Parts: sequence; structure tokens; C-alpha cells
Amino acid sequence: MWKRGRAALAWSGLAVTVVFAYVAVRDVDAAEAWRSVREANGWWLAPSLALLVLAVALRAVRWRYLFVAQTRPPLGAVTRALLIGYLFNNILPARAGEAARVVALRQATGVSKAESAGTIVIERAYDVLSLLVLLFVLAPWLPEVTWLTTAVVLAIVLAAVLAAGMAIIAIWGDRPLRALLRPLARLSFLHPERLEGIAANLTQGLAALHRWRFAVTAFVLTTASWIVLGLSFWIAMLAFDLGLSPVAGMFVLIAIGLASILPSSPAGLGVFEAATVVALGAYGVPDSPALSYAVVLHVVNFVPYLVVGVVVLQRHAARVRRLRQA
Repeated sequence: MWKRGRAALAWSGLAVTVVFAYVAVRDVDAAEAWRSVREANGWWLAPSLALLVLAVALRAVRWRYLFVAQTRPPLGAVTRALLIGYLFNNILPARAGEAARVVALRQATGVSKAESAGTIVIERAYDVLSLLVLLFVLAPWLPEVTWLTTAVVLAIVLAAVLAAGMAIIAIWGDRPLRALLRPLARLSFLHPERLEGIAANLTQGLAALHRWRFAVTAFVLTTASWIVLGLSFWIAMLAFDLGLSPVAGMFVLIAIGLASILPSSPAGLGVFEAATVVALGAYGVPDSPALSYAVVLHVVNFVPYLVVGVVVLQRHAARVRRLRQA
């Protein structure tokens, strides 16, 4: 059943990628798109990349802060695990990098996998919520979009889910999770005591749901990282002389971020490009230069993760081997 679920997820991701890729290229003139790439001023990509590095640093700080003080791992270990996760997210489907960084952090620091998984769940929820808040705040300066109503509904549903989670954990602690995990005790390798430990660790990883200081800090760091990344996107626009404001960079970021909720192929191939083309189309940018910008932007947001991730993964593997030998 698990294999069938993974296969269904992979096929649905492929279908989403094909549909979005068609949307991205259907009205594109290949010659004009290539000319836009050749005429772009590549020097603007350097500050864009610098801001990308800053955004990743903010996300590493955010992830570390989501752990309670008693189990909070060092920033260096968190950053390395995060980069390993980004590497696998860019080369494997179904966001496999999330599991990879949980394992990497466990190997490096001994932090519970359940607690790390809980922090990642909170991360994803805050990522989407922050993007929706930015969308509503910037709405007066954005072009007219037809999917704003859908975003409102999504924001309400997500806020309700987070509020319910806060209330449940605040009132009952880890008891609801223990009840949900109890049926797994039928498995021979999962004893009741181990399940209770998993429930406790998972609840600890969800600390940002029931501790206001954690919640506010995590949301502020999340929003700051999105703003920095949006500025990175806008600076990359300067290379193509699109004549748009920083708000346009934020709008492209929001479109990509919300589209990435859907399952897709590794690195969001197709989804990234289609969301960018649609967002720039709202500003009247033709599809050909919009796709050129989207492809270059995607390369800037893919190659560094690949190169740095491979280096970090090799060093992590060597460190783990030394620890096991010791």
C-alpha cells in the first residue's frame, strides 16, 4: 500500500509538471526567448545570489529556533542538514529532502527524528501562511489576479488548522498524538513505550504551535526570509530590464511558492517556470522574455543548492563514518 501511494504521488507530480510546462511554453517564441537570455546583463545575478544565501541563512536560524532550548542543535549542524535537504528536494520527487535532513540532523546531533519532523511540519505551515499574508499586504500594489479569492480561502483554512492545533496541544498535550499512534503498537518493532516517546518528541517539535514566543519568532524569520528572496528575484529581473518594481519580485515569489504546494517533479521543474510566466503576464510582460527570466532564475536557484549540497553531503558522510569508527 505504501508503494502504491508513493507511485501515485510520483505520477501525480509528473502530471502536474507536464501541465505546468505546457502553460509555460505554449505561447513562447524560442528565438525571442534565446535572444532575451543572450542580451541579459549577467552581473545582476551576483547580488541576486548573495541575497539567496542570506535567505537560506535566515531559514537555518528559523529551523534551529523551532527546537526547544533543551534539544536545540548547533546552528552549523542545522545549516548542513538543511542544505542536504535542499539538495535532495532538487534531485528527487515528493520533497524527499525533508526526510533527508531529518536523518542528517539525527546522525550529526542525535536529535529525535520525530521532533525534527514536527518542526518541519510547522515550517511548511508558516511558509504558506507567510506567503498569504504577504499577498494580502501587497494586494493594493499588485495587478489584478483571479486567484485572490482562492488564496483567501486557503488562508482561512490554514489559520483555522493552526488555531485548532494550538488549542489541542495547549489543552491535552501529547495525549491526542499518543491516541493516534496507538494502533501502530500492533507492529512488532514498535513497542508502546517507543510510541509514547515518539508522541512526546513530536509534540515537542510542534512547540511553535503552543508557545507564542516560538510562534511569533518563527513567523517573523519566515517572513524575513521570503522578503529577502523576493528582493533576490527582483534583482534578477534587472538583468532582463523588465522595468518592474520590487513588488513584482515579491509577486513572482508568492506565485511560485503557492504553486509549489502541488506535487511536482524534482526542483519544481515546469511549475517554477509556469508560475513565473503567469505572474509576469499580469504585468504585461510577453511570454518569451518572461520564460527566459524564469529559466535563468531557476538555474540561479538550483545550481548553488546542487553544488553546495553535494559538498556538504560528502563532508557529512565522512563525519558520520568517523563517528561510527570512534
